[in-house]
Amino acid sequence: MIFRIMFFLLLVSPVTSYAVEYADREEVQAFVKELAARESFNERELLTVFRHAVYKQNIIDAITRPAEKTLTWAKYQDIFLTERRTVSGIEFMEENQAALEAAYETYGVPPVIVTAIIGVETMYGRISGNYRVLDALSTLSFDYPPRSKFFKRELGEFILLAREEKKMITELKGSYAGAMGMGQFIPSSYRAYAVDFDGDGFRDIWNNPTDAIGSVANYLAEHGWQRDQQITFEVGASEVPSDIFNVSLKPSKSIAELRTLGMMDELSRLDPEQAVTPMRLNGKAGEEFWIGLKNFYVITRYNHSKLYAMAVFQLSEGLRRGPGAFAAR
Repeated sequence: MIFRIMFFLLLVSPVTSYAVEYADREEVQAFVKELAARESFNERELLTVFRHAVYKQNIIDAITRPAEKTLTWAKYQDIFLTERRTVSGIEFMEENQAALEAAYETYGVPPVIVTAIIGVETMYGRISGNYRVLDALSTLSFDYPPRSKFFKRELGEFILLAREEKKMITELKGSYAGAMGMGQFIPSSYRAYAVDFDGDGFRDIWNNPTDAIGSVANYLAEHGWQRDQQITFEVGASEVPSDIFNVSLKPSKSIAELRTLGMMDELSRLDPEQAVTPMRLNGKAGEEFWIGLKNFYVITRYNHSKLYAMAVFQLSEGLRRGPGAFAAR
């Protein structure tokens, strides 16, 4: 116990005075007391950590206007389905071919899907966030009431992560919401799904593409990815009743039900009992109608948005086709 406490204290840098002193707040002290009792920390040790946490108003500003609430599918196409992102993704695949092939062999997730997720999340590791995770999670835990319960849980996971992985807790950086590394894992996802894919004894999703690749593939596999199965496909459905589309992310309509509505040709090869997700998107070329299968739903477990999952899918198809894939858009 003494060694663990001393080691943990070495993972923080000298304390600086800040406008908001989290360690002096009663709710923080209550959080510390509960976490210390549950996870065998020393309370003074944890309070030392919170003397480094800095309130960030720009984090509050960012989370109250997340892009996912305002971006249309046409905007997603402009941002993610581009020549630059395709070429950079192909370069990433060439540089990490062995790791991507090993991830496919181990987890069944195709290299283009793993690459597309990393490409959408962080432009292949180039834009992974400059917020200190300690600041982000402390600000959102104690100064953002709408989601304080969720972020307090993630803050506890983050402190455990730092102890387990022997990380400098004041130096880890990520997004304004505390997502970290090339694949943007929140702390609970890191602890549950990040893997040491190169066997060097560390799960480094910030600087080690091999670990990041294995971790993304493992995440999808653990959420039910089906090896070598289709993800989604476009259909002609302009005459189909509009109320069957965009009902839920989870597959909720059977193939048999869709067939009765006139969608016969595109669905004839599928199991009538299979559940799918009918989607209508407003893209740059107008309305699009898509059928999402199980693997499409699995991608939405990474980010709960059909637009996100469609961007990942279509970018992955662009990576298959190569440079110029989106030139006509």
